[in-house]
Amino acid sequence: MIILVIHNKLKIKILDMKKYKYIIGLFLTIALLYVSCGEDTYEFGDLNAPSNIVINTEIVGASNDSPEGDGSGEVLISVTADNAFTYHIGYSKIDDFGNVSLAVLPGGMVSKKFTDPGISTYRITVVAYGKGGVSSNLTKDITIRSDYVPNPEVVTAITNDSSKTWVVNKDVPAHFGVDDWTKTEYTSSWWWSAGIEEKADCCNCFYTATFTFVKNANDTYTLTVDAPDGAFTKTGALANVAGIPATGDEGCYSEYTGGSSPFNFVPSASPISEATSTKVAIKLADNNTFIGYGAVQSEYEVLQATSDKLYLRVQGTETGNAWYIVLKPAE
Repeated sequence: MIILVIHNKLKIKILDMKKYKYIIGLFLTIALLYVSCGEDTYEFGDLNAPSNIVINTEIVGASNDSPEGDGSGEVLISVTADNAFTYHIGYSKIDDFGNVSLAVLPGGMVSKKFTDPGISTYRITVVAYGKGGVSSNLTKDITIRSDYVPNPEVVTAITNDSSKTWVVNKDVPAHFGVDDWTKTEYTSSWWWSAGIEEKADCCNCFYTATFTFVKNANDTYTLTVDAPDGAFTKTGALANVAGIPATGDEGCYSEYTGGSSPFNFVPSASPISEATSTKVAIKLADNNTFIGYGAVQSEYEVLQATSDKLYLRVQGTETGNAWYIVLKPAE
């Protein structure tokens, strides 16, 4: 039984248990709303941006005779700052193309391998975050030597030691697919994969573009793309292909008809293990070219390379995605 007082008049009414629970719940809700509408205020305190950022770098094997290191390309990096709770870090080659992709730097320390062959200068960019998300940034340039030599069987399969042209293999299932970039083993259970000729109706440029890999006489490499029906890609910040518009859905973009770029074979930076990858990657020098699909990144990992199959993996348009592409020799 509940006693209700309405307009100063006493009324007594017997309620069943369901209504009793409803009224109690209603009273509790009103009480919580009253508490939440109180005038208590909370303060972060002074929002001081991180200061005194220091980027420490130790080039492995560096000496007076070889300041660029021992050829491994490995650098130990640590970051400190006042009033900083976390750090993000990114890398770019001086005069290279594209935006710097920043990643969380756990504990302010990382071992990073720079892989472009020969002696190259790179820029390290650090953003330090403090209370309330305020941030400060700093860059540091370092010069590194990499003596990486790719597996010659991979080079021969892709270039024929002179020149070889490839196209996306529309005649096999799963010639295109997307999955989790952080996977350490390749499996066929992807998030999505294309069926035979699946993109022919919407985006036939995916199948008509050709990709010619050339090994030059001086052991340098060139990629030439011929895209008579345009580039198969997304747009804006989701891709890095010369000339495409700033906005638009995935599709064929006739603004791009082809181009040429130098490229290098470098050690793959992906987490895929040697059990399912050659651990060799094709790194494009600029955004005048792409391979199969116009992604943001310029590094395509070679999962498999034979005389009749080139199987690639590239970090996809959206962060955390990996795109898989199967190519075959052009007829």
